[in-house]
Amino acid sequence: MKKVRKAVFPVAGLGTRFLPATKAIPKEMLTIVDRPVIQYVVDEAREAGIEHFIFVTGRNKGVIEDHFDVQFELYDPLAQRGKHDQLARLQRLQPAPGQTSFTRQQVPLGLGHAVWCARDLVGDEPFALLLPDMIMQSERSCMAGMVDLYERTGSNIVAVQECDAAEAHKYGIVGKGDDVHSGFRITGMVEKPRPGTAPSNLFINGRYILQPEIFEVLESHERGAGDEIQLTDAMLKLQTRQAFYGYHYKGRTFDCGSPEGFIEANVAFALRRPDIAETMSGVISRLLEDMQPQAPS
Repeated sequence: MKKVRKAVFPVAGLGTRFLPATKAIPKEMLTIVDRPVIQYVVDEAREAGIEHFIFVTGRNKGVIEDHFDVQFELYDPLAQRGKHDQLARLQRLQPAPGQTSFTRQQVPLGLGHAVWCARDLVGDEPFALLLPDMIMQSERSCMAGMVDLYERTGSNIVAVQECDAAEAHKYGIVGKGDDVHSGFRITGMVEKPRPGTAPSNLFINGRYILQPEIFEVLESHERGAGDEIQLTDAMLKLQTRQAFYGYHYKGRTFDCGSPEGFIEANVAFALRRPDIAETMSGVISRLLEDMQPQAPS
């Protein structure tokens, strides 16, 4: 069984829900407190033991590559001014030389196509896939738990969480089979099932470990919903010859692809920061008080 060494990050999206903020700045570089969204996702992969980070980019995404590069024009002044703590923090976040690769998704044909664009960089080995819009908050990372389950099963792993059954039609939903180690056997997958037809209330939360045979399925470039190449469709085909297991993640997930989820993530992560939590708690309390209707005089 091969180790999961590589992770793919599809970052070619336009981020239209955040315009005009994303007119010149990639949505993945918008900050949660003081770190870009993409940094949280890369850190999650690194905690799980990932060694090689593969970014599938598009036009105007060069700043992501710059973010993960050495910046002498910044590092040198920090060192000269004695700001060694800030410099050390930046250096800890930076991947080692040769640990990052970048490839272009030249046409926006969906998630499945973005994954396929990474085929030559991944090669013939299992890989992690992390959707950068989704960031997690938990004591132990979601991907670390998934890697544990992979090492027990040697197969495809999909992370899931519970949603309100009435909201299941908004997500990709899996069917739950027998429990296996820290997860369960997936009996089926359906993308946005019609109301009342979902096989469970367990939705796919944007974290995957996939076998390289997924590229053979995606090679056909078969279009699905939205006239795009859908990853879920490819996984369903692969499931006819390979097992899929679900990892039931118990932490919190924030959908930073929407303004509401992005703001919620900022609040949640700020309240977990020892240096600013007390101040932010007071600010939030005062804002809520100001929103209360005033009693008539």
